Amino acid sequence: KVPNVPPLRFPEFTGEWEKSTLGGIADIVGGGTPETDRQEYWNGEIIWYTPSEIGKNKYSSDSERHITQEGLDNSSAKLLPSGTILLSTRATIGESSIALNKCTTNQGFQSLIAQRGIYHEFLYYLIATKKHELVKRACGSTFLEISANEVRKVPVLVPLFKEQYKLSTFLGLIDQRIETQNKIIQHLESLIKGIVVTHFNQCRNKQVITISDLGTAYSVGNLSKEDLSEDGEPCILYGELFTTYGCVAHNIISRTNKYEQATLSQINDLLFPASTTVDAVSLIAPTSIQTHGVYVAGDMFGIHIQPQYDSQYISYLLNFVYNKELAKYAQGSTIIHLHYSDIKRARILVPLLDEQKKCNQLLATLQKKLAAESLVLQMYQSQKQYLLQQMFI
Repeated sequence: KVPNVPPLRFPEFTGEWEKSTLGGIADIVGGGTPETDRQEYWNGEIIWYTPSEIGKNKYSSDSERHITQEGLDNSSAKLLPSGTILLSTRATIGESSIALNKCTTNQGFQSLIAQRGIYHEFLYYLIATKKHELVKRACGSTFLEISANEVRKVPVLVPLFKEQYKLSTFLGLIDQRIETQNKIIQHLESLIKGIVVTHFNQCRNKQVITISDLGTAYSVGNLSKEDLSEDGEPCILYGELFTTYGCVAHNIISRTNKYEQATLSQINDLLFPASTTVDAVSLIAPTSIQTHGVYVAGDMFGIHIQPQYDSQYISYLLNFVYNKELAKYAQGSTIIHLHYSDIKRARILVPLLDEQKKCNQLLATLQKKLAAESLVLQMYQSQKQYLLQQMFI
């Protein structure tokens, strides 16, 4: 018999872990969205999360948007207690954070409220080990989604409360460092944004162009996370535009051996995400590729940038100056789409090439610092992932 114990364990604990399911140790609660055209439903005091706001840090204390009590009463959103595990179950499946305050979510969540005898922080780490299982149970064509019923069925093994508590406290030390690292990165990103906006506003000589003037658009291939490998050619998947790369991609993390299913990009290309369940503004987030020989795949499109424009500067410009304006061209409600044909005639102001390069020179050190800090963050996240694999079953 193989006992139900993890490979790595604190020596004072010896008993077997008990078999259960997520539905057996937590209450699963979905979310909802009040009607967006009803002003009386919005800008209230009730926290309302979307999936893009959780997952980077262990804890979450507030959201970008809030709803009113009337909005809560007239939607399928539910008021969740503090300590709830906010679990994203649509598009990007398996991301989670612990709510520090009472809150609500949109329909992209199946949140977990720990039952008696289950430490909520242990539940948070347990969920982190079940991402693959959650994705396997998801279904959908454009976007994967997992239902509340399927979340309830996910099998788990659980130790006694004392071991839950000690495990969570130990792993919490790594999460504290990850949160600090995220703050460092957010500060650098804010500084870069401030410089770009100030530079653009102070430039006197600007030319009016359309998005189609920037270069030639192209579609990409189709790869999933299951197609990634430890070796092979560098690649960027759709989801990584949101979670891994910002305005500029220097160091490509993922690899694949199935590059025949993807599209080979060129250095200085711009990559745009083409769909989301969050909001239209999140789609105006192009990434400038600064590496040769990168394969790209997923729900996105690319543009080969003409030499009279600086790809990095254009990425900054669209992300920080024109994101809200270009977001108006996106279409859809539940699933929001952005196609190249939607924005190719959109007009923007662009400084002359010399000014673009001057701004990039100013940002070069900050961009290198941001890339270095991002690698440190990835190291801590890898360390956490290893411990989760060893300390859980």
